Amino acid sequence: MDLKDIKAIIDLMKKNSISEFELERQDFKIRLRRGGSVLTQTEEIASSFVPTAVGPAPPISVGTASSASNGDVEIRSPMIGTFYRSPSPESANYVEIGSEVNPDTVVCIIEAMKVMNEIKAEVRGIITEILIDNAKPLEFGQSIFKVRPL
Repeated sequence: MDLKDIKAIIDLMKKNSISEFELERQDFKIRLRRGGSVLTQTEEIASSFVPTAVGPAPPISVGTASSASNGDVEIRSPMIGTFYRSPSPESANYVEIGSEVNPDTVVCIIEAMKVMNEIKAEVRGIITEILIDNAKPLEFGQSIFKVRPL
């Protein structure tokens, strides 16, 4: 990843009011955090972040147990980006409340750096709640759906 890519991520963070970004690849990890005062120049922000090389990243778990007492499981975002409920504005939504899903069911798309990433349920159950509005920005680890396991 070069400085141009980092600046693009910073612009995405500013555009979507995202305060923290983390990216892990095989032998590369970068964490960007905006804090305190807002800087107006991308170069000023970029100069305060230094990529750090680390060992292999652990796998990301998308479905995690909810703290809710009803036993629902939350599907969480594995990345920051923009949430879309359907593959295109003219298409039907991937899932609705009451839809039955299995681990391979695509439940939404997250656009990150102009790449559309299909997100799968990774759990078998019924969608009980949709926690974010269509075309809204979301952060890493943010809850997207609640699923009642079957």
